[in-house]
Amino acid sequence: MTNPTTSSGKLTLSGLPGRRARIAVEKPKNSKQVIFRLWKYLIREKSLLFFIVILLLINTGATLAGSYLLRPIINNYILPHNTPGLIRMILLLLSIYIVGSLAAIWQNRMMISVAQKTVSIIRSDLFSKLQTLPLKFFDSNNHGDLMSRFTNDVDNVSDSLNTCILQLFTSTITLTGIFTLMVYISPMLTVVTLFIVPFMLLVASRIIKKSKSFFTSQQVSLGIVNGYAEEMIRGQKVVKLFCYEEIVSADFEKINYELRNKATKAQYYSGVMMPVIQNLNTINFALTATVGGLLAIFRGLDLGGLAAFLQYSKQFGRPVNEISSQYNTLQSALAGAERIFQIMDEIPEIPDIPAAVSLTDVKGDVSFNSVTFGYDAGKVILNNISFGAKAGQKIALVGSTGAGKTTIINLLPRFYDIQSGQITIDGLEIQKIQRISLRRSMAMVLQDTHLFTASVMENIRYGRLEATDNEVIDASTLAGAHSFIQRLPKGYQTILRNDGDNLSQGQRQLLNIARATVAKPPILILDEATSSIDTRTEQIIQKGMDQLMQGRTSFVIAHRLSTVRNADEILVLENGEIVERGSHEVLLKQKGHYYQLYAGQFD
Repeated sequence: MTNPTTSSGKLTLSGLPGRRARIAVEKPKNSKQVIFRLWKYLIREKSLLFFIVILLLINTGATLAGSYLLRPIINNYILPHNTPGLIRMILLLLSIYIVGSLAAIWQNRMMISVAQKTVSIIRSDLFSKLQTLPLKFFDSNNHGDLMSRFTNDVDNVSDSLNTCILQLFTSTITLTGIFTLMVYISPMLTVVTLFIVPFMLLVASRIIKKSKSFFTSQQVSLGIVNGYAEEMIRGQKVVKLFCYEEIVSADFEKINYELRNKATKAQYYSGVMMPVIQNLNTINFALTATVGGLLAIFRGLDLGGLAAFLQYSKQFGRPVNEISSQYNTLQSALAGAERIFQIMDEIPEIPDIPAAVSLTDVKGDVSFNSVTFGYDAGKVILNNISFGAKAGQKIALVGSTGAGKTTIINLLPRFYDIQSGQITIDGLEIQKIQRISLRRSMAMVLQDTHLFTASVMENIRYGRLEATDNEVIDASTLAGAHSFIQRLPKGYQTILRNDGDNLSQGQRQLLNIARATVAKPPILILDEATSSIDTRTEQIIQKGMDQLMQGRTSFVIAHRLSTVRNADEILVLENGEIVERGSHEVLLKQKGHYYQLYAGQFD
């Protein structure tokens, strides 16, 4: 795996043991834009949102009305000792609170439904987007960090939508209602109550500003920790073989400390908001109660009005505090949402041109004409490569590591697009062929195997989904996999898990060969297909491989040159150029690069 970098996330992680992990923190580029994009997802449930708003107004109205009823209850029923009237008012008050509670329960239930549906759509869109991205994206991004965006970042958005947004709306409406009723009861006391509010907002804004950057860096650090852990878990055999346990543990401690440091600061600033605001609110309540008592004594403020006002004064700090604390939660969600949208904004594979055609009756004539390519601008990997393969021919690509062999076969199915030159199939430029049609005309067996969590039968059928059971068995027999599959606990119905870790590396490769066999492609690509198979097994399946390649244009990359002796043409690559070409016998007579490679395997 290469060191991951993202063009949008500015993330750099050293994935090698003993090297120091580096974290590049990026602040949110545009919080308003992220909120707008989340709103576009939410608005899809506008009918439910409308009812949620209605229930929210009922709940808030019940809370405000219940507090205001203290005024007539005290003035008209408690002070005059009107017991029957007091009982009626208490029953009315009880009814109002019951209605408000029911409205709160239903609004929360409906909001959770909206939030989970919205998050489900976001997750589906994110996964669908990944299917459209080129291989270059996955080659240059840490897989653990991508998984972190699927899990931690999506969960943060989910938590925010479940509670944060609803709480922000409720608190805003409550704050507006409380302020209006406070002015109605006593404008003078309202001025006293609002005296400390600017200071509360100033403190809140300072805390929010601090926590915002830490929440963003916390999410980035979490992605790095997940990425490193995922990489080290997959590489445990290498770690243990070279006794790197202490080194990778020390490296993990470093990046885990970075996460702890960022998370501690983020949670500290988030947690300090509530006690600070509550203390300021307590001071404000004491000041309001003192001035209110004086107004009741000297300015004739009714006791019921004072009691209701003090209730509102006590409640006034709560929505301010809730808005402040939920804003911190919102920042964490926005940081996660921004990382999600970074992937959604990645440039997908170049779409097919409007006039792209579908391949039919593919013969398999393949031609590379003056092809030049580099993964990065300014760094050429293949330089002016030209060769051709007639239908049914077997072309072998050999050379030292890094010569460009695998790059050539990556260009044929358009995993990458060339910078200059031309690649054709049956005389058609591959850029003028529909990508799905192009790839369905090929089958690849790569050096790195991959098996899905499914039965052996379904893993082989992945090569051609409409293949029958008999066709799968025939393909397995041809590939030399049938005998060991029969010895599995449930034969072809044995479930493979964890990339087939209950099979040997050679058995896993045989299943991949069987998968390519059942696809029945006109063009076959084998990239070190037998590299994980012992010599005896290789000899057993070589005859089957030759039968598989009969009538198909085949491209074979092999370090074991004994497997390509029967190739129609062997291309010898060095430093991205073809330095020799010809049959096995011709190249041996030349006593050049190929002769040295071949002789070196028997020294």
